[in-house]
Amino acid sequence: MKWYAVHTRSRHEKQVDLFLSERGVETFLPLVHTLSRRRDRKKYVDIPLFPGYLFVCAEKERLYDVKFTRGVTRIIGTDIDAPTPIPDKQIQDIKSIMETEVQLDPFPYLKKGRQVRVKSGPLKGLEGILVERKGHYKLVIRIDLLQKGAAAEVYISDIEPI
Repeated sequence: MKWYAVHTRSRHEKQVDLFLSERGVETFLPLVHTLSRRRDRKKYVDIPLFPGYLFVCAEKERLYDVKFTRGVTRIIGTDIDAPTPIPDKQIQDIKSIMETEVQLDPFPYLKKGRQVRVKSGPLKGLEGILVERKGHYKLVIRIDLLQKGAAAEVYISDIEPI
């Protein structure tokens, strides 16, 4: 039995989790307790750490049942017909973090060298390349014609991938 990532319809993660559990499939849906702000009120809600996804532990033959569960759009894989298992270590790491009292926030997967845009802060709207130097993240703005650049320190939470 291996872990697989299942993509669900938008905002159907909890329903799909319930449907799969009723079918006897082992699931893992990491939820984050967060404050939801509406116009007229604030309340705490549990939202998925990875919106649109949950994890199932199943044998490859059993994935057919998973795929045709109401609310499931697809099982993630390198090919459309070949689901790719997720390493057990990665699932165990997420489970370990979920058992602690550490505050977690969903965050886009960013790699050094990736083109990013600053979404908040004094540099809002700037685009550049994300680099890491001496443990700090920097946004590099390039002037291609001159083959020169300038780097400004940014908080990783203030940027988004382009």
